[in-house]
Amino acid sequence: MNKILIFTMSVLILVISGCASKTPMYEYADYSESYYAVKKDAGDESMKEWKTALEESIEKSNAQAIRIPPGINANLGYIYLKLNNSDKAILFFNAEKTTYPESTVFMNKLIKKAELMKDGEAK
Repeated sequence: MNKILIFTMSVLILVISGCASKTPMYEYADYSESYYAVKKDAGDESMKEWKTALEESIEKSNAQAIRIPPGINANLGYIYLKLNNSDKAILFFNAEKTTYPESTVFMNKLIKKAELMKDGEAK
C-alpha cells in the first residue's frame, strides 16, 4: 500500500511540475492590435505602429530565445517593400524562409519582386 501511495505521489508531482514551467511558443507583442489598426485605418501612422509591433515581436523573441512567430519577418519585409527599401525587404524575406522553410516558394516570389523593384530603381 505504501509503495502505491509513493508511486502515485511521484507521478502527480512530475505532472504538476511539467505543466508549470512552460515558456511561450511565440511572442507576438502588439501584433494583433496594430494589424487591426492598419486594416481599420490604412494611414501612415497605423503602418508605423504595425512596423514597430513587428520589430518589437522580433526583439522580444530573440531576447527570450524563442522562434520568431510565423509571418512576422514576411510582414516586415512587405512593409519595407512598400517603402521601396528592397534590400531590407529581401533580408526579412530570407529570414522568414530560413525560419519557416515551408514558406520558401512564396518568399522566393517576393524576393524576385523585390529584386525587380531594385533593378527598376537602379535604371
